[in-house]
Amino acid sequence: MGIHVIKMPDIGEGIAEVELVAWHIKVGDVVTEDQTLADVMTDKATVEIPSSAAGKVLALGGVVGEVLAVGAELIRIEVEGTGNVKAGQPAAGAAAPARKPEPVVAARVPAPPPAKQMVTASPPAHHDEPASAASTMRKPGDKPIASPAVRRRAWEAGIELQFVAGTGPAGRIMQEDLDAHAAHGSNAPPAGRMDQRYAERHDEEAVPVIGLRRKIAQKMQESKRHIPHFTYVEEVDVTELETLRARLNASWGQERGRLTVLPFLVRAVVLALRGFPQINARYDDEADAVTRYGAVHLGIATQTAAGLMVPVVRHAEARDLWACAAEIGRLAEAARAGKAVREELSGSTITITSLGALGGIVTTPVINHPEVAIVGINRIVERPMIRGGLVAARQMMNLSSSFDHRVVDGLHAAEFVQSLRGYLECPATLFVE
Repeated sequence: MGIHVIKMPDIGEGIAEVELVAWHIKVGDVVTEDQTLADVMTDKATVEIPSSAAGKVLALGGVVGEVLAVGAELIRIEVEGTGNVKAGQPAAGAAAPARKPEPVVAARVPAPPPAKQMVTASPPAHHDEPASAASTMRKPGDKPIASPAVRRRAWEAGIELQFVAGTGPAGRIMQEDLDAHAAHGSNAPPAGRMDQRYAERHDEEAVPVIGLRRKIAQKMQESKRHIPHFTYVEEVDVTELETLRARLNASWGQERGRLTVLPFLVRAVVLALRGFPQINARYDDEADAVTRYGAVHLGIATQTAAGLMVPVVRHAEARDLWACAAEIGRLAEAARAGKAVREELSGSTITITSLGALGGIVTTPVINHPEVAIVGINRIVERPMIRGGLVAARQMMNLSSSFDHRVVDGLHAAEFVQSLRGYLECPATLFVE
């Protein structure tokens, strides 16, 4: 038998180190050639590292969350052959040299890390008794384990699962446990147990900041450290915009897709930027230079299960409302499914962020470094407003926008937002050149 060492490959683009975000194998597993071994994360995407040889895993070169340099040992495999093999070389006696691994790039959501990562082989644990031998009593604060079907039945029956003893594996509540609890006829805690609803809690959980979450933290820290932010808030009467949007959706929604407020705002940003080219820009901290762009590559802040991502609508200036809406939908779906590629997550020149119905009254959005501005949307609410001396119900929405004070003066920021307001309050001007 021989030893084959797989090193962290050079995945290009001048990347010198990557973060290990997930293992797909463990010590003792038998892997095949081209099988995915691990996921690593660069600045923009998750990269799958395949195996360049088949054999048994002897040791792992790092733990989830560790930063590895290109060329560092990733995994050690026992392969067929005789004698030890030098790092990165195939086993002696092999028919042909193992080829260099070709990483597969995909900006997908990394799998959650295991609770404990093994780095050397160890014998399997032995359990003297099965987990389902007796019901497991939960500690204060522990959540009951149950399938969706069991939870739905409990909800329909008015049973609080916190007080149901589970006889399944790891204390899982089974259907028969609900039957036994229902026969008891009470939601009160079992005899001898204090009411869990008012029990003191002393549990703690240390959550490692790794993968995409770490990248988000670094990006936000970088933005706040380097950019002197200031935020300007203005309210906008979108009553006419909402009327137009409803009419367009009624006439064209089935054929061309339904429109949200976002495509209208994108168009307003494109038009407003024509008068404020210093806002559609990126600031180079090292060179102390600002690059202004004619093209509007608009980032759309998108919440995913793994954290915030910013897919980019390229050349927003060349898209009509429906083309813009379709591209926003496509990018959001790709980001949430973890299928957005690196090119779709980089290169933005200005960003829009929105919390939708949860948008609050005012927000202070953080600029997407190295851009110099971000436009935030707050929720639309109906409020009484004075129109022509009379009280009228109007649809109102606040815009909360942040700017880099090194590049954008307060006056110009206010004028830019007022330009946005003008387009949104009179939506017909969005289509007049």
